[in-house]
Amino acid sequence: MPAAMAPAAADAAHPNGGKKKKLLIVLAVLALLVAAAVAGLLLLKQRQASAYYDDEIDEVPVQEVARPRTVPGQPPVFLPLEPFTFNLSDKNVERYAQIGITFEMTSPEAAERLKAYLPAVRSNILMLLMHKTADELLDRAGKERLAAEILREAVRPLGMRMPPVDAEFADDDGSGRRRAPRGNAVIKAVHFSNFIIQ
Repeated sequence: MPAAMAPAAADAAHPNGGKKKKLLIVLAVLALLVAAAVAGLLLLKQRQASAYYDDEIDEVPVQEVARPRTVPGQPPVFLPLEPFTFNLSDKNVERYAQIGITFEMTSPEAAERLKAYLPAVRSNILMLLMHKTADELLDRAGKERLAAEILREAVRPLGMRMPPVDAEFADDDGSGRRRAPRGNAVIKAVHFSNFIIQ
């Protein structure tokens, strides 16, 4: 019997020991519930963000934006971006590219508007560039297609939607000639100031 009385004597000596364990268990359960709620919220936000960028989920109708007219005698407004240096997605070879991009803007006000969203614009463009291969960028048609894709990605943070690039590059008259990328209400054209592939 003395052995059986030893645990009871230990509990009697530390009456708060059981309460502390219960408190720790309750706190651990609460921490797990909070972590699960945060994880669920992050997952929901991620799904909403991926739905925003997924072309197949877009339910917003594409608005045709009239091409801005150039005012004679008014100098063009250019907005140069810092050069992009990135890895190409070639499978068997590590290749790099450096591309300098300058936007031709519709007005000084449009340039200021786009500057407010520049971090998001640069991010969209970088995500686009990192999925390109050297073969896609080496010929003129690839560069023209890239300019159209950059134009489309640059206006997304402003809430503007443009038609898919494939529609942009459809033949006008069946002659095999491609249309030049159309501008929008903010950006007239995309110009490359440097284009290096290594």
